[in-house]
Amino acid sequence: MTFLPEPAGDKWWVYMVRTVSGKLYTGISTDVERRFQQHLDTSRGLGNKGAKFFRSDAPAAVVYREAFPDRSSASRREVHIKQLSSRQKRQLTGT
Repeated sequence: MTFLPEPAGDKWWVYMVRTVSGKLYTGISTDVERRFQQHLDTSRGLGNKGAKFFRSDAPAAVVYREAFPDRSSASRREVHIKQLSSRQKRQLTGT
């Protein structure tokens, strides 16, 4: 498991998780580490709070995060990232 440092504060984060097979998942959260653990638990069948996406492909690492002052701006950025091609997402994450 790899985590990028997360500064303290009441911020919303857009994050991307790379799966074991190399796919990228994009989401938002106020606590990326907690959310990653929920995704991990879901992939292991230990809970259902993580995204269904991870039921078939386990999360490997958080590879990108970007801070926003509120949920609205984080959601807009999430939509923008989800519209990027796989190549553009990989360029953004450096993977």
